[in-house]
Amino acid sequence: MPVKLYSKLVLISLITSFSAFAGSPVIDETATSETAFTFHDESAAQQEYVTNAEGILLGYSSDDLWQRIKDGYALPTLQSQYTAKHESWYASRPDYIKRMVARSERYLYYIVEEVEKRNMPSEIALLPMIESAFNPQALSRSRAAGIWQFMPATGKHFGLQQNWWADHRKDVTAATDAALDYLQKLHLMFGTWDLALAAYNAGEGTVSRAIERNRKQGLPTDYASLPLSDETRNYVPKLQAMKNIITHPERYGLEIDSIPNQPYFTKVTAPEQIDAQLAAQLAEIPYEEFAALNPEYNRPVLTAKGDSVHEILLPVSAAETFTYNLAEYDQPLVSWQTYHAKRGERLDGIARKFGISLVKLRDVNDLPAIKTLTRTRSILVPGTTSLANAASGIDNNHFILAENSDSTELTRKQTIRHTVRPNETLYAIALRYGVTTKQIMASNALKSSRLKIGQHLLIAANSKKPATGKQNANKKHYVVKRGDTLESIARKFEIASADLKRWNNLSGTLIRPGEKLTIFAPEEA
Repeated sequence: MPVKLYSKLVLISLITSFSAFAGSPVIDETATSETAFTFHDESAAQQEYVTNAEGILLGYSSDDLWQRIKDGYALPTLQSQYTAKHESWYASRPDYIKRMVARSERYLYYIVEEVEKRNMPSEIALLPMIESAFNPQALSRSRAAGIWQFMPATGKHFGLQQNWWADHRKDVTAATDAALDYLQKLHLMFGTWDLALAAYNAGEGTVSRAIERNRKQGLPTDYASLPLSDETRNYVPKLQAMKNIITHPERYGLEIDSIPNQPYFTKVTAPEQIDAQLAAQLAEIPYEEFAALNPEYNRPVLTAKGDSVHEILLPVSAAETFTYNLAEYDQPLVSWQTYHAKRGERLDGIARKFGISLVKLRDVNDLPAIKTLTRTRSILVPGTTSLANAASGIDNNHFILAENSDSTELTRKQTIRHTVRPNETLYAIALRYGVTTKQIMASNALKSSRLKIGQHLLIAANSKKPATGKQNANKKHYVVKRGDTLESIARKFEIASADLKRWNNLSGTLIRPGEKLTIFAPEEA
């Protein structure tokens, strides 16, 4: 069969399967009351796919994730007064939309991928917008949690464990898989996506009873005709309103920032237990970024789930950095320990014993505002390593003077012993102490500029105090190339990725080809 003809047949087959999957039957009723709905069938448009020379489907070609979502629309368009009401609500809150879209950038690519794997309408990927505004820590008054807002019982039914250490309803990948499983089950149960969505919101029992009630009375059993709560009657219109906003933001006076059609995060194997703060440091990313990708952990210690391999989510650009730094790190991975407190013990006494504030002790352990424990329980307290550091007064984040120094002020001839920390590069250290990278390499017989966390470096300071500015650096501009990451650029110029972000006012790790970055590179680079 000719290659071109084969490619066309592949695309025709793909389009046909999407059209057939539009699912919900057309409901075209004249609006005769305030609660009437009108549905228009909207089959998915031909999607932009790439084939190789043999006609094998390689993947989606658009660089914009929003366009990919739009091209996968398969739900009937719903017109109702409810839709218009929610459109107005969203349109009047541009800052809310902007924050929600910014949060969605971390998770949306993964969700779209999973939705497409299951041949589900791409509108399903927008559901977290109306459920949680893509806030991974969202917790409703009814105790629904995570971006997909799973209730405790429903979460457990779909394998989302909830315990003292972690709440996997907030686990981005696990909850997404569970939500799509549930939605597919509901679609099979009720036959249309609007009823499946209503059941996702109100519960399958509620929708089943409403259908049976109408059936007994000889009434229609479609979504628009069922006696449902106001919240559930607004649920599908709210999704339609969000779909309309995303599709044509200009009609509502809004701007929607583009999202690259590429993975934001990847799964990385982690130790069975590790401090959350340390994991973020080893990945060389802000803790807030780490927490946003791993929101399921309730404690400052990350613990594996059962006997399974412990995996965490990291930005794609930080995965290699984490793996490398973890392999080189030779210090304890956990700075907390379990303390078996007895009934009647005072919390302030425990706090003093372990050198932690009472507020922090309560926060880490979710303890109520009581002074004395009413039952025996295990609580997390700082471990012996933390206590030893606190007792010695040594802060590994600051340099210490050489042992033969007889002055507390750095002089031109003094030698400093510096311990390499996470996020540090040779250039960043050189900049700090007002020396060059070549001088540090010569003083320490280094053959490479690559450093290990915890490594000790001897530095001959040439000034009264460490350098804090950019006086030994040349300002340069670098144009981002395809395939570049923040980390790869930082390594190329021997600078810290954190500095690169700060110099360019970057809030995340995402960079795009053609973007111009300001770099203060070392003189000898």
